[in-house]
Amino acid sequence: MKDIIFLIVLFIANVIQAITGFAGTVLAMPASMFLLGVDNAKVVPTVMALLSGLLIAISSYKRINKKELLKICVFMLIGMAVGILLCKVISSNSLLIIYGIIIIVIAGKNLLFHKEHKLPQAFLIAILIIAGIIHGMFVSGGALLVVYATQVLKDKEEFRATVAPVWIVLNSILLVSQIQAHAFNYDNIKLILLSIIPLIVATWIGKKLLKRVSQKVFLNLTYILLIISGISLIV
Repeated sequence: MKDIIFLIVLFIANVIQAITGFAGTVLAMPASMFLLGVDNAKVVPTVMALLSGLLIAISSYKRINKKELLKICVFMLIGMAVGILLCKVISSNSLLIIYGIIIIVIAGKNLLFHKEHKLPQAFLIAILIIAGIIHGMFVSGGALLVVYATQVLKDKEEFRATVAPVWIVLNSILLVSQIQAHAFNYDNIKLILLSIIPLIVATWIGKKLLKRVSQKVFLNLTYILLIISGISLIV
């Protein structure tokens, strides 16, 4: 029964992921931890996020902003390297709480006040590096990436297509570390195989729904998901 409930949660989360290009793992993680336990909750959503990013990237390849994708990956990987090193010497839940509060404030401001201010390029690059540092330390840097992406990717389909492949890169690195840590077992591999069909269907439905969503609704949905991400970091 727990596996069935997990598959339903995964399906719903990945419909959202297919619409926006992010947030599937954030939405699925709390239920995954409750239903599967902490260890399996780290492994299964990681593989699903990687596969989801792959499906979106393949189906929307022509809409990917390759220049921005390269920039995002380079600066986030630099940040991740720093974050992994910091993780060995810093273990502070308060830092994660502060990060969550910042995300909630930024997303709430953009949700309530639609007038956007163009941020300087140097500041945007700093956001990417910090996103990488946070991802290297806490595997939760996606929210800041989305803050960056909303500034530079104004079309919803370009946004979705460009953000999704980033998870392929970041989660591939995470997957290698999980394999090295012997985190895979019979139960979570079985669940991964069972999850593939719901994931494919969810991605197809999400892509269809994207065409029916206006740019304004898309941005509002993005900011709401950011607020959920921020709350999940705090609690």
